[in-house]
Amino acid sequence: MLGDVSEDVRVNERLTIPAAELAWRFSRAHGPGGQGVNTTDSRVELSWDLMGSPILPTALKERAVERLGHRLVQGVLTVVASEHRSQLRNREAAAARLGGLVASAIAPPPRVRRATRPSKGSVERRIAEKKRRGQVKRGRRGEMD
Repeated sequence: MLGDVSEDVRVNERLTIPAAELAWRFSRAHGPGGQGVNTTDSRVELSWDLMGSPILPTALKERAVERLGHRLVQGVLTVVASEHRSQLRNREAAAARLGGLVASAIAPPPRVRRATRPSKGSVERRIAEKKRRGQVKRGRRGEMD
């Protein structure tokens, strides 16, 4: 997927974050990797300036800021990946994570649930089942009438 750091990040079929707007940082990761973990910069941080980006319309930008507000630092969204041993796989993971976060942040809100009432038959069945269970439990105590 990511051959080099200068590749775009696909959010959905209509939106792609250009590579020029992405900032990559690499550092040493802890965890799996054996002795190589001390010498290889496999941890990846991928940052994108959400507030300064011209690719999102104002309405989508406001929706994303509302949903990602706790993750933004001065309008910049940052994701970290260090679960893989290789930098390349961590780059792929970070790009996928960023794309997923942005896609869920700009998705339209779900439809409002319309309240409904249970049918008369379902209420009667529920109450009849409760009475039957109560009789079974009374029978176990030996209080059957």
